[in-house]
Amino acid sequence: MNLPTPSRRIVAGGLALLALACAGHVLRGPLRMAAPRCAAGRWHGCLDTFNGVVLMTLVALPAALAAAWALARRRRAAGGASARRMSLAEVGMVHGTVPFLWLTMMPGAGAGTVPGRVSLVPLRDLATMGPLGIAGNLLLLAPLGFFAPVRWAALASPPRILALGAGCSVLIETAQYVLRLDRVSSVDDVLVNTTGAVLAALASRRWWRTGDAGPSAHTPTTCGAA
Repeated sequence: MNLPTPSRRIVAGGLALLALACAGHVLRGPLRMAAPRCAAGRWHGCLDTFNGVVLMTLVALPAALAAAWALARRRRAAGGASARRMSLAEVGMVHGTVPFLWLTMMPGAGAGTVPGRVSLVPLRDLATMGPLGIAGNLLLLAPLGFFAPVRWAALASPPRILALGAGCSVLIETAQYVLRLDRVSSVDDVLVNTTGAVLAALASRRWWRTGDAGPSAHTPTTCGAA
């Protein structure tokens, strides 16, 4: 059954609200655990934990939306096309990627003393990740995968997002190894990170940027902080 456009928007909005409500219910307990430490400005227990970083990301969301609004207004004043979409995509990539990237760079207990470890056997580490680890790895590059093809026409294809996600994930794993962060640089992390980026890109496909809009449509050269 084909619904008219207004009905589709209402259904999509209702589903989005339902998803947000479910996510809020699931995260309510962990976020409440981290809230006292974050409110007190404590490093440990806030910015070095998954719960704390997620909480601070949510707290910073209004500021991110304000930044996107200001950027879009500046673009419109300059006569730029698709100002709102491009601005939301740029801010969304940064706001969604940087906090999880921060978590991947958190050192372990033996950072700087133990040698780097590498796991190159595919699918061997998936069983040890657990549901939370798999979810975190899927989310790491999901904002980049979702917003990059919305911002750049040159990235508006699944193979290019796959290449971008895999390249960024390899850079992250390499940095963990070189910096000796007491983390395992695993090929499974790359596989799950890349899968998350591609799935998120497919979810945003209807908003992908099409056609060459000049210099702004060129492929970015950095991961997540475009």
